[in-house]
Amino acid sequence: MMDNLGSWPILSNSIHPPVHGLKKMQQTFGDFIDALPQSPEYLMLGFSPSSIPLQQRWRNNGLSADFLADYFTTFFPIDDENPHSWTQQAEIKSAVSYVANELLENAMKFNDPSYDYPISIALYFSTDQLIFSLTNSVVAEQVETFQRYLQDLIQSDPQEMLLLQLEKNALEETSTSRLGYLTMMNDYGAKLGWKFDTLVDQNAPITTVTTMVQLAL
Repeated sequence: MMDNLGSWPILSNSIHPPVHGLKKMQQTFGDFIDALPQSPEYLMLGFSPSSIPLQQRWRNNGLSADFLADYFTTFFPIDDENPHSWTQQAEIKSAVSYVANELLENAMKFNDPSYDYPISIALYFSTDQLIFSLTNSVVAEQVETFQRYLQDLIQSDPQEMLLLQLEKNALEETSTSRLGYLTMMNDYGAKLGWKFDTLVDQNAPITTVTTMVQLAL
């Protein structure tokens, strides 16, 4: 379902620029689904990372995340005769807002500024799960380091890795906490996956990453 939401940038699959004549190489990590399950309810938003200053974009990330959360909680109405419905709606709203905000902040922070490649986030809803899918470009020189981190994340115990990362952050000053993915896995039981696409032509390659987060309902 695609709703007309006024000024909100609701997008179709044509959000990303055409890549005619380019060779495409792919790598996947974790629990990534190439063929998404059919869902009658989904919402897509797109952003130009260079359209406004980064500081203003941080605020917009929170607004966008809250919008997604508010939108999808309408599918879980409050039933005064069922106290559990209040808890379920609050939990879903919290999870959607947190995950969407983390994904958007990561995308804005690590997006490759040399390309005006749009950032897109989609949220799919079915009877038993929510699936987030966010795509952004990445700086080519950072891809290998990021993929090594993902391998560690996939192969490690998430609770143990979270405790180690908290200890590391307490001892070191760093602009990257690396707590977002771990919090999704530990606090929300999320399954995470990533797909890297490298588009190669005669010029410098463009690398994009799609991050997928699956939340059971």
